[in-house]
Amino acid sequence: MSEPHESTRSSPPVAPRDLGFRTPLAHRVVERAIAIVAVGALAALFAIVVFVAREALPLLWESGSLGDLFAPRRWAGYDAPAFVWQPVGAVPKLNVVPLLVGTLKVTVMAMLVSAPLGIACAIYVAKLAPRGLRAWLKPAIELLAAVPGVVLGFFALVAISDGVESVLGLTYRLNGLVAALGLALAVVPVIFTIAEDALSSVPRALEEAALALGARRWQVVMRVVVPAALPGLAAAVLLGLGRAIGETMIVLMASGNAAVLRLFDPTSSARTVTATIAGELGEVAQGERHWRVLFLLGLLLLALTWGLQRLGAFVIARLRRRWSAEKA
Repeated sequence: MSEPHESTRSSPPVAPRDLGFRTPLAHRVVERAIAIVAVGALAALFAIVVFVAREALPLLWESGSLGDLFAPRRWAGYDAPAFVWQPVGAVPKLNVVPLLVGTLKVTVMAMLVSAPLGIACAIYVAKLAPRGLRAWLKPAIELLAAVPGVVLGFFALVAISDGVESVLGLTYRLNGLVAALGLALAVVPVIFTIAEDALSSVPRALEEAALALGARRWQVVMRVVVPAALPGLAAAVLLGLGRAIGETMIVLMASGNAAVLRLFDPTSSARTVTATIAGELGEVAQGERHWRVLFLLGLLLLALTWGLQRLGAFVIARLRRRWSAEKA
C-alpha cells in the first residue's frame, strides 16, 4: 500500500502566536483578573479556617475541656450524668451534645419536608406542566430563594407557629417542628432549581424512544427521566442539606432556643449550633472558654460542610458511573 501523501498527514495545531497573532490586551486583563479572583477566594477560605481554628484549638490543651464538651457529667442539681448547655451561671455548663442533637433534629425534619416537595415540584414543572404555566411557576418558586431568612423566620414565628399550635394542640408554641417547617421554605427553592435543571437536561431522545415503545407519560418520567437525572437530584438534595445546616435566623427565631436533649420529639424546643453562635458570640468576653467553645462549634460546622461536599462528590460520581454502565 502506498504511503499517504505528505499533505494528508495530520499536523499539530498551530497556536495563534505562531501565526503572528497576539491576544488582545483586554482579554489578557480579564484572564489575569479571573485568576486573581480565584486565588483570592481560596486565600479568603484559608484565612477563615485559620482564624476560626486559632480561636478554637487552645481548647485541645486545656485540661478536661474536651471531656466536658462531649461527655456527660454529673452536675449540681442533676441526679445522673447529663448533657447540659447552660453557659450562664455560677458553674457554666458547656456541653455541645444538645446543640448537635437540636441541629440534627431540625435539619432532618426540614429535609423530610423540603426534599420530596422540591423534587416533586421540579418533576411537574420540567416534564408535566403546560408551557404557559411553567413560565410563571418556575420563577415563582425560585423567587423564594430571594426572601431573606429573617422574613421567613418572622413568618414561621407568627403564622406557622399558630397553625401548628392550633392543629396539634402543643404545649410549646415555638419548637423544632415550627423551625423545620420554616426552614423547609428556604430549602425548597434550592432543591427545586437544581433538580429542575437536571431533569430538563435529560436528552429528549430517551423520552421519545420510551413513548414510541408504548410507555405512558408517568412511566416515562419515573422510569426514564428520573433515573437519568439521579446524579443531579442527589446533588440538589445535598446542597439543600448544606443550606439547612447553615441557616441561622429561621431557627434562631422559631425553634424556642432551649437546649433540650429530645432527639425523637419533634414538638420539643431545640437549639441549633448556628443559632447558638449567633445569639451568644456577642455576649461573651474574648478569650474566655465560652468564646473558644463557640469558635469550636464554627470549626465543626466547617468540617461538616466540607464532609458533605466530599460525600456529595462521591455519591454523584458513583451514580454517574452506574448510569453510564447501564446505558452501555
